[in-house]
Parts: sequence; C-alpha cells; structure tokens
Amino acid sequence: MKWKALCIFVCLLVCGINGFSDPYRVLGIPKSSTVPEIRKAYKNLAKEWHPDKNHDPAAEEKFVEITQAYELLSDPERRKQYDLYGVLGDSAIAREKREYSQQYQKKFDFMDELFGFPGYGSFRFRRSEPDITSFHKLSVTTKAYENNLVPKSFRTPYLILFYTDWCFPCLQIEPLWRKIIEELEPIGVGVATVHSDNDGLLAKKVGIRSLPTMALLMEGKSTIYREPMISAHKIVEFIRGKFPYNLMQSVTDDNAHEFLGGWVDNRVRALIFENKEQPRLRYLLAAYHFRDRVAFGSVNIGSMDTIELQKQFKVAHDADTLLLFNENHSRPIVSLSMADIPVNTMQDVISRNKYLVLPRLSSQTLLDALCPPEWAKPRKRLCVVLVSENTPYHDTPRQALRQFAQESTYSSDRVRFTYIFRERQSEFINALTSGEGSPIESTLHIVILWRRDASHIKYEWLPSGLDTSVDQWNDTKSHLESTIQRLLQSNAALSGEAVVKELIDEHAQGMVTRMVNKLLLTADFLKESIGKDQILPAISVLGTILFIIGGGYLMAYLVRLEEESINKNKNDDSSKPSSENGKNGSYVPELKLHEMRAENYNGLVRLLKPGCRTIILLVDMQSRTSLLPSFHKTVWPYRKNKTLMFAHLSLDRGLEWYKRLLQLSLPEPRELNINPRNCIGTVLSLNGHRKYFCMYHAKHPECNRGQGSKRMVKMTKQFSNPPFNSGSGAFMGFETSESESDTEDIEKGVRQLSQGSSDSSGILFQGNLLDGLPNWLDRLFEGSTHRYYVNYWPDFTGK
Repeated sequence: MKWKALCIFVCLLVCGINGFSDPYRVLGIPKSSTVPEIRKAYKNLAKEWHPDKNHDPAAEEKFVEITQAYELLSDPERRKQYDLYGVLGDSAIAREKREYSQQYQKKFDFMDELFGFPGYGSFRFRRSEPDITSFHKLSVTTKAYENNLVPKSFRTPYLILFYTDWCFPCLQIEPLWRKIIEELEPIGVGVATVHSDNDGLLAKKVGIRSLPTMALLMEGKSTIYREPMISAHKIVEFIRGKFPYNLMQSVTDDNAHEFLGGWVDNRVRALIFENKEQPRLRYLLAAYHFRDRVAFGSVNIGSMDTIELQKQFKVAHDADTLLLFNENHSRPIVSLSMADIPVNTMQDVISRNKYLVLPRLSSQTLLDALCPPEWAKPRKRLCVVLVSENTPYHDTPRQALRQFAQESTYSSDRVRFTYIFRERQSEFINALTSGEGSPIESTLHIVILWRRDASHIKYEWLPSGLDTSVDQWNDTKSHLESTIQRLLQSNAALSGEAVVKELIDEHAQGMVTRMVNKLLLTADFLKESIGKDQILPAISVLGTILFIIGGGYLMAYLVRLEEESINKNKNDDSSKPSSENGKNGSYVPELKLHEMRAENYNGLVRLLKPGCRTIILLVDMQSRTSLLPSFHKTVWPYRKNKTLMFAHLSLDRGLEWYKRLLQLSLPEPRELNINPRNCIGTVLSLNGHRKYFCMYHAKHPECNRGQGSKRMVKMTKQFSNPPFNSGSGAFMGFETSESESDTEDIEKGVRQLSQGSSDSSGILFQGNLLDGLPNWLDRLFEGSTHRYYVNYWPDFTGK
C-alpha cells in the first residue's frame, strides 16, 4: 500500500510539474458530462481559440491544451484512469509526444516537453498531419459538379467526400482518404471533395445527413456510402457493386463463339484473361469507360471451363492478357499481355481499335466520331457509306465492302468505310436522294460524304449499285477507288449538297426498358435511404397506403354491387319501361309529379329547406291531359336535381289559394276577379324558405318579349294604381269585365302571339301555352326572373 501511494504521489507531482491542467476545467464542463456534451464544448472552444481565427499570442498554447483535454476525455479508458487517479494513464506522456510533436515548429526533448520550463522552448503552433488543406485542394463547387463531374461520370466514376472545416471526424479519416486516392485514382476513379457549408444545396440534393460522408457519382446519379466502417477494401467493393449489370460477361469455352460473334450490335469485342474469379477493378473501369463501343468479357485462367480458349489464343498463365476482336473473331487484332496492364496503355490501345472495320452509322454520336465535320478542302475527310437493309441477304455486299476496306491503303483519318440501314435512317437517306444524280432506289448503292458542318453534307453517288458478281464487283472496286482518289484532291468538288437532320439513336432504350430501369433505381434508392431505424415507420406508411387503397377498392366494389342490385330490381318491377329508359330498358331516375293538396301542401311549400324550390303547373280538368305530358317533358332534364320538386295544381281546388297568393304579392291589398280559364298553363316557382315566387305564362311580358325586370316594375305599378286597362292583367287571370268570362273563345282556342303563330286578335292555342317554358327555366336558374315576395304563405283548404 505504501508503494502504491508513493507511485500515485510521484505521478501527481510529475503531472503538476508538467503543468497539465484539469481537462474538465479546460473544456468548462462538469465531470458528469456525456460524450456529445464534451464534443460540443470542444467544438465551441476550438472555433474560439484556433490560431487562424484568434490572433492572441496565447492562442496556440490554448488550442493545444483544449485538443489534449478533448482527446483525453473522449477516450473512455484514459478518462477512467484520470477520474480514478488523476493521471493520464500508462505511457500517456509518450503517446502525447507522438501525437502532438508535429504541432510545434521544432522538436523538443523529453525534459522540455515534460516540464515546460522557460528556456527549453515554447509551444509554437503548426498545423499537424492530418491536414484539412488536402480536402481543399480537391474541392469542387456546385457549378463544377453539375457542368463537369456529372457529364464525365458517364465515362469515369467519381468518389466524392463531403466535409467541413470544423469537423474532427473529417480530420480523422484524412489519412484514409489520402490512401484511397493513391490506390483508386491511378486506375481510373475520379476523386473530388465538396465543402458542405459552402455548397449546402448540393449536399442536400445528394442526401448528405452527417459528415464526413462519401458518395459515388456514376451515370449522373449519386449513391451514398452508408457502411459504418470506412476502409479502402470496403470502398473498392462499394464501387464494384455500382457498375451496370453484366458490364463484363463471364466467357467460357461454351459461350465464347456466341460472345465473339455478337459484333452485329456494332461493338468491338474484348477478352480479359486473368487468374481471378471476379475481374479486377481496373478492368471494370475500362469496360465502363468504353461500354458504348466495346463489349468486354472476362475469362478466368484458373477455371477448367476456359482451357480451350487459352490454347486457341496461346494465353500466358503468369500474366493478364487483353485481346481485341473485330468482325473476324478467329484472330485478335490486338494482343497485350503483362503482369499488371497499365491503365493508360490499355486505354490507348482500346481507343485506337474501338471501331469495327465496317461500322454501322447507328447514331449521331457515331456519325460525329467516324465522319467529323471538316470545312477545309485540303483536309477533307470522306465517308464511304453503303446503303443496305437489316436482312441477311445484304450480308454479302457488306462483306465485300468490308474486304475492300481492309485491303485499302487509306488512312482512317481521311477515309472511313461504313454502312447504314435504310429503313431505320429513312430521313437521312431521303435527304441524300432528293438531288440530281441520285439513284431512284438507293438500296445497295454507295454514297461518298463530306460533312462541311453539323447539318450540311456534300455527297456523290456511285452511278451503279454494288453487285457482288466477279466482273461487276471488279468494275465497282475500280470505280470506287478512282472516285475516292479524285475526291481527296483539294480542288475536287462533290456533285450534291443536302441539309440533313440528326440520325436516330438505334441503341436508345425503349419505353418499357426505361420504366423498368426507373423502378430498379427507385428500389435501390429506397434501399439505401431507409436505415434500420426507419424500416418500421416506412412499413407502417406503406401498410397504411395499401390499406386505404384496398379499402377504397372494396367500398367501390360494394357500391357497384348495390347499384347493380337496385337496377335489377327496378327492371324487374317495371313491367313497361318508358321510352326514355333506352333500348335495353336500363334504369333512369324517376320524375314524380305531385298533385298539390291540403295534406301535402306544407311539405311542398311551407317546409321546404333553404335552397329548395317547388315548380307548380296550374291546370283544370279539361287541360290537364294535354298540358301535363308537355310539362313532364320540359322538366325531365332536371329530374336529378335534388333541390327541385315538381307538382301540378288543379284550379278547381286551388283557385282561392292562387287568388290569395296574388293579392299578397301586390303592394296594396285589393279585391281581384280571376278567370280560371285564363290561368291554365301558368307555372309557379315557389321558394318556401325565402317566401317568394316566380311566374311563367305565355302572355307574361317577361316571357312574351323578354323585357325582363323593367316591364315587371311597370306592370306592378299599373296593378297598384287603379283604374288600369281592363286587359293588362289578363295574363294572370285578372278579370275586370263580364265579357272576358265568355268561355266560347277559350274552347275554340287562341292563336299564339309570338314566333309567327299570332294574328291580330292576340289569342293563343292551348297546346302552345308551354312553348316558352324551357327558356324561362333557364332564366329561372340563372336568377334573372322577377321575384314576387309575400309575407306568408296563404292556407290551402282544397275546397
């Protein structure tokens, strides 16, 4: 016990001499602080005392002290030893020396660093390694990301690190980031960094939630690395897993012939021989870079299924081998064998041999690459194009031109031999056949092109088509040879000129393929974005959505069954379907005409809900048979309006009610004499809640001449100021002389006043009383008819 106490005393003495302060006091936190609280206090103090921000002479020493205190308290073992014994722990001083010796501008000996006496040196600050400036050197802005990295990502994948200045974990992975750059950048992976504080919108767009975070940009889409552990091996596997599906096909003796013979897709074939089951990342990157022009296959030398291939092409077993094939897949055009094929060498070799001997003009990009525009005549670049169709019958002419291209001595920079499918690029061919000297039928004809710019083409057709018979082919070759030599001269001119549109991309994905790819990308995004803590909420939301959709479908299904049942019952109950029900007797909503009586008067008038109206036709026993069918037909279109009810009133029962209603609508009460025969055909629209009614009659000034409310005001004044003209109220049944009660003229009928059916007597036929009702109903629902207000609805006795 004495020796233990003595050791503790010596350690405390040494620490006191060293001047190492209490880390809790340095950070300004209590001993019960948690790790997040310690980290927060460290960040705040580091920002305040960083020598680049604070020019106080003591800032450097203070910053080192803060950093030491943070590292001590962030290490659980060292913090426990300090809390128990008040010391840094075993070999702590030596560890502190190793970690912080690079922060000073000169090295200190052990005594100087231990005691810190004046004269033994001072704590002068210098940035240590790892250094965040290495991130700044590779930093890109949002504009550079969108304009440079995204387009390049279709050929080169980019690994991007998101960081900030005051990010201690970012400093911790700086050595690993430097190692990743050293391993991946030489083999073709682009690297860049993004400052999340300066480009916050870009970080939000990519989906960065914490720092530091790595993301892979490939084919214009970014994918976040979400593994908890960061290592070079994990990053390589992460990149490998994001390449397009089947980028490098596994080739064996069984499928080698099929793979090498697939050049009809307009791509060169490449075989990589290596003693690995999976292709190395450098070869995957090369396949990704040239995937539009070269199809790559991987051959495992160590597999028994590839022995015949190795013998056929005499492949070395102690090195990696690259073989390139064009249309002749029995013999490679390039063979490159090395232990580690350099990336630059491999890219140069593939770039010089990435086109077939006779490629097809299948897209505008390929046309620009094979036949680039060239304005200067001395540097004319010609394209010899064979127009053919996608049929096996034209393989022989294409093979003949391919053989001619292989035997020709022209440089590919001056003359290119290609072919084109007429049915797929019809607009391009039609533009070349519209000029003079063009063949009527362009199939199996050869045209020589010189592109002056992107849309203007000079061209010349060979006069005869390509005939593969021996004599004709020799003449064609001779003519083609002489024509090319003539046109290559600077003073030679091509006979035709045309303006062409861009070629159709024959390799573009179809709509179904694009939709499937979108769904796969969405699934990958959801898989990467949803973490373990978000799975249950996501499943809950998805289950809720599916439940709502399923419930809605079930409800719709039940409603449909109920409607079918109702329709079936209606059809069964209806022994004689009306003419409006259609040819099959399908159910149509019923229009019921009520007869207004004393027992239903309150329901039709007084107890109407707000917004509801009852439309009533006035008839008598003689006119009901002719007017009710006409009224029913007129109001039939409004049968689905639930705010309307339709009824008819027999004047034999309701004349007193009608007379009382008219008296209540007058400004001054007085006695009225009404002729019932003049009231037939009158239609009333009663608004029971607001206590007003609108009136239709064939002789009503509002319906007769369309004068509207002005005529109604004038008419009302005439009613309220007697004496008035004896005939002015006849349209409402007002009677002022006994001569008007004569029913003989009514029985004979009256002639219509308007629309060519009137005569000088101004009388109206009974069958035409409701001719103007449809127009009046339109104005009624527009609100343009005159309204007669009453204080209360009169009683209906029905006697």
